Amino acid sequence: MRIATSNSQAMVLSQNKVACSLQIRGEALPQDQSSNCCDAIIESVCHAKEGAESKGEALHLPVKYMFPPSPPVMNFESQTLSHDQKDSMPDTCGQNKCAPPPCRGIPRDTMRSSGTLEELTIEPLLKLESALQVYKEMVLLYLEEGRRQVNAQCADLEPLQIIGATVITTLVSVWIKRFLFQQESLTSRIKKQVFRIIRKIPFIGGAIQSQLNKALEDMSASLCTLKEGMSYTKQLPSKGLSQSQVLDKIREYETLNEVQWEKGCVSGAVYWGDKALTDLLVKVYGDFAWSNPLHPDIFPGVRKMEAEVVRMACTLFHGGPNSCGTVTSGGTESILMACKAYRDIAYERGIKYPEILAPVSVHAAFDKAAHYFGMKLVHIPLDKKTMKVDVKAMKRAIGKNTAMLVCSAPQFPHGVMDPVEEVSKLAVRYNIPLHVDACLGGFLIVFMDKAGYPLAPFDFRLKGVTSISADTHKYGYAPKGSSVILYSEKKYRHYQYFVAPDWQGGIYASPSVAGSRPGGIIAACWATMMHMGENGYIDATKKIISTARKIKTEIREIKGVIVLGDPEISVVALGSDDFDIFRLSNALTSKGWNLNTLQFPASIHICCTVLHTQPGVADHFIRDVKEQVAIIMKNPKERTTGMGAIYGMAQAIPDRSLVTEISQGFLDCLYSTEAVNSNSNHMNGKDH
Repeated sequence: MRIATSNSQAMVLSQNKVACSLQIRGEALPQDQSSNCCDAIIESVCHAKEGAESKGEALHLPVKYMFPPSPPVMNFESQTLSHDQKDSMPDTCGQNKCAPPPCRGIPRDTMRSSGTLEELTIEPLLKLESALQVYKEMVLLYLEEGRRQVNAQCADLEPLQIIGATVITTLVSVWIKRFLFQQESLTSRIKKQVFRIIRKIPFIGGAIQSQLNKALEDMSASLCTLKEGMSYTKQLPSKGLSQSQVLDKIREYETLNEVQWEKGCVSGAVYWGDKALTDLLVKVYGDFAWSNPLHPDIFPGVRKMEAEVVRMACTLFHGGPNSCGTVTSGGTESILMACKAYRDIAYERGIKYPEILAPVSVHAAFDKAAHYFGMKLVHIPLDKKTMKVDVKAMKRAIGKNTAMLVCSAPQFPHGVMDPVEEVSKLAVRYNIPLHVDACLGGFLIVFMDKAGYPLAPFDFRLKGVTSISADTHKYGYAPKGSSVILYSEKKYRHYQYFVAPDWQGGIYASPSVAGSRPGGIIAACWATMMHMGENGYIDATKKIISTARKIKTEIREIKGVIVLGDPEISVVALGSDDFDIFRLSNALTSKGWNLNTLQFPASIHICCTVLHTQPGVADHFIRDVKEQVAIIMKNPKERTTGMGAIYGMAQAIPDRSLVTEISQGFLDCLYSTEAVNSNSNHMNGKDH
C-alpha cells in the first residue's frame, strides 16, 4: 500500500515483508498474541479511503507509524491525501480486496475491540531498505529518462561512430585525470611552464643566465681554489707512493682547512672530537677495516655488534621486546628505509598513490624519499608562534592515500620538538604509521630526563609511534656513516628488507639500501656506545642543553633579534624583523663563526655540540652577536652583500628551478679538478 504525504514523499509498505509489532496506548503487546493483524490495519485504511471517495472528501489518516531507529521517524498523523494522491494508491485497497499478509501482533478481534485508529502505533513497520525504496524508484526513473535521451541522440549514428566517440572520450578522460592528479600540484606545474617560457625570451633569458653564471663562478672560487703550488691529481701515479709519502700528502691536504672547528666556532658538523675517543675509534676501525656484515658467517663479531647497537638503541627509546631495527649509513638512509617500508604497506592496503604527511620543517630526506619511491610529500604548516606542526592541519590533511605521518624530535631548522603525543593520537585513531625523526637530537633527548631536563613523551611509550630514526654519528658520537632506524614491531621491518629469491648468484637479501657495508664503522659505533656508557651520555647532555639554553636566554635580550619558537634541545635559530638576518650571518662569518643559513623564514641557527661547552665559547658567541647587531642596527636597511646576498636572493626567487640549477652547479663544483685562480669567498659569507 502506498501512502503519499503532503510533501509528495512516498513510503512503500511491503505486505509480504513487514512484520507488525503493535502498541496500543504506548504499551507493547506480547508476541504470543500472534495473528493476522496487518490485514486489519489495511482494511481499516481501505474503508476510510472508500468512504472519503464516496463523499468527495480528502482522506484523513490519524494513524501514527513509528519506524525502526535507522531510517528517519515518519509521522503520518494528520497527513492529508489529495485526490491525485488517493488515485495513486494500489488497487488492493478497492472493493475490500486487501490481501491479508502473515503478521505477528495482536489478534484481529483484539485490535478491533481495543479502540480507534488514533490510538494505534506501528513499531517498527519498515526496514531501512523499505524506507529507501522511494529513492530507488526515483533513481530508476532518472536512469530510464537518461537512457531514452541517449538513444534519441544516437538514433542517427552508426555503430562505428559510437565506438569511435567512446574510445576517444575514454582516452581524453584518462589523459585529463593523469594531467590533473599528479604528485606535483597543477599550480606548481603551471608556474614552471610559465617560467620556462619567460626564460626563452632572448633578452630576459640572457640576463638570467648571466646572473647564474656569476653565482656559479663565485661558488667555484669559494670551493675549488688551491693554495699556491698545489694542483689536482688527475691520474694514478706510475709508481705507488710509500707510506711516508702518502702521509705527507695527507698533511698537505689538511692545510686546506680554514675553519677551526676544534675551537667550537662551527654549528653542528663535529659533535665531539675528543682525542682519546678518536684514538679508540682509529684502533677499532683498523681491526675491522676489512670486515663486511654482508658476510655474517665470515665476520660473526660484526654481526653481534650490529645487533647489540640496535638493541641498545631500542632500549633507550623504550622499545618493547618486539622492537627492532637496523644500522644504516646515516640519517637520510634511515628515513629512506622507513618511507620505503610504509610505502609497501600502503600498496598492500590498496593505496596506489601513497602520501607522506610531514611538517614543512621536516628534513629534506623526506623529499628525497618521496622522489625515489614515487610517493607524494604533503607539507603541513607550522604554528607561526611555536614553530611546531599544526596538528589540526595535519588531521585535515589525512585522506585515503595517507601512508604515514611524521614528526621531528627535534626539527633541524629551529630545534623545536613537534607535538608527538598529539600526532600519535591521530595515528592510533586512523590506523596510520607514525615515524619520529630524531636523527639530529635522538641521542640527546633520550638522556634529558636523567640530565634534569624532562620532555613530553616522544618515543615507543606512545602507542602510535611505529618507527624512529636516530643518528649515532651525531650526539651518539660515533664516526660518520652510522645511524639506526628502529621499529616498534618486526612486521614493519620486514617491509624495509629487499630479497631477490631467483638470482642466479643465489638468494640475495639485504636489510637496507647498501649491499656491502663497512664493518669497521659498525664496530667503531659499538665501541663508542660502550665507551661512553649511560653516565657519559648524561654528562654530555647536561653540558650541551645548559649551553644552548644560556645562548637562547641571552639572545632574546638583544634588541633587533628574535629566537624562533621555543627550542628545548641544542639548536637556537635567530631571525630579525628589523634587518636582513643574512647581514648578521656575514658579520659573524667574518668573526670566524660558521653558522647554518635557513629560509622561509630567513634565519640562521647555531647547533650546540660538546665543543661549544668548552670554557668561554658560548660567551664569545653571545658577545659577537651583540656587537654585530648593534653595528647593523645603526643602518638596518642597508643592502646585504657577499654570500649573504646570494642566500637572500635564492629565497626570493619565485622560479625555484633557478635555485635548483644553482644547487646543481654547487654539486658540480665539489667534483671539479680545475684550479681556480681567484680569491676565495667563504660559502657562508666571508669577504676577503
